[in-house]
Amino acid sequence: MAQLAQLITPVDTVVSRMRALDATLPERDGVAVFNRVYLAVTEEVDRRLDAGEFPDAEAAITLDVRFAERYLTVAEQGCAPACWRPLLQFRRHPGVRPLQFALAGINAHIGHDLALAVVDTCRTLGCEPADLEDEFERVGDLLVSMEERIREDLMPGPDLLQIADPLTHLLGSWSLERARDATWSAARALWALRGLPDLAEEFGTRLDAAVGFAGRMLLTPLPD
Repeated sequence: MAQLAQLITPVDTVVSRMRALDATLPERDGVAVFNRVYLAVTEEVDRRLDAGEFPDAEAAITLDVRFAERYLTVAEQGCAPACWRPLLQFRRHPGVRPLQFALAGINAHIGHDLALAVVDTCRTLGCEPADLEDEFERVGDLLVSMEERIREDLMPGPDLLQIADPLTHLLGSWSLERARDATWSAARALWALRGLPDLAEEFGTRLDAAVGFAGRMLLTPLPD
């Protein structure tokens, strides 16, 4: 058993926790929709780690795990910062589409949690954000490709994709690439403010609230 335990990486543990959530949440639940998306992303990161595609595996694993732990705390314990509250509030609303749930979760996790995870990782490894930029970009590129697949899988049929359709209009206002760029800037700002805890806390609170506002807009209930 000891030898087997040594083969289980922290990413494997994260994957196991997400699979456990998937088995217990109702399929249509908004958190369940996001969890399935995030599980697929994390499994792909784990596969690429095993394939040696991350030059600095320790940094990639630490960032991935610190990042995931922030979501898992919300999903498992219900203790949610402002960015996650819209998804928890609307998770069973019949007027919210699965694609909205998925993107609202991505918005909360990328827009807020990832910036804090970069800072957590820098503290853990004793490095600077610049030292994590390659890993950040690799994970970000994977998320962008996954977002494209999510939109294809969860978007309603072609008859609903007219430019005036409310869902098309709503989701066209949010971009993962823009969110990722803003997150990197936020992470660098938080790191620069680490010696000024009051300002860092204020910045983090405002970031949390702004991301939560965007999430609430993404979850606007739509007519059938």
